[in-house]
Amino acid sequence: MTVNGFGRSESGGGLSACDGRFHQDHEMVVALSTMWFDRGRRCHRRIRIASLHGGRAVVAKVVDECDSRCGCRDNVVDSSPAVWRALGLDVGVVHVTWSDA
Repeated sequence: MTVNGFGRSESGGGLSACDGRFHQDHEMVVALSTMWFDRGRRCHRRIRIASLHGGRAVVAKVVDECDSRCGCRDNVVDSSPAVWRALGLDVGVVHVTWSDA
């Protein structure tokens, strides 16, 4: 999992694919890599993310695609800073598991 800003002028790049809007850092939102995004079928659905560091788990809403055709790896959950804080993580790349909630 990586941390990403979903707001205007942040690292997410643009409007979210699912709802065409920006999201604040305090929102529990994620982008999934192209395969997991499944042509938008996971839009607005909630996923459960569990950290392999510390054992915490949270639920977040899918709002965007991390496009694997444009440099995003095939196994990415790109999350807002709020998700990171809720999991008690520092910035970086962290291994997690996730499932539909």
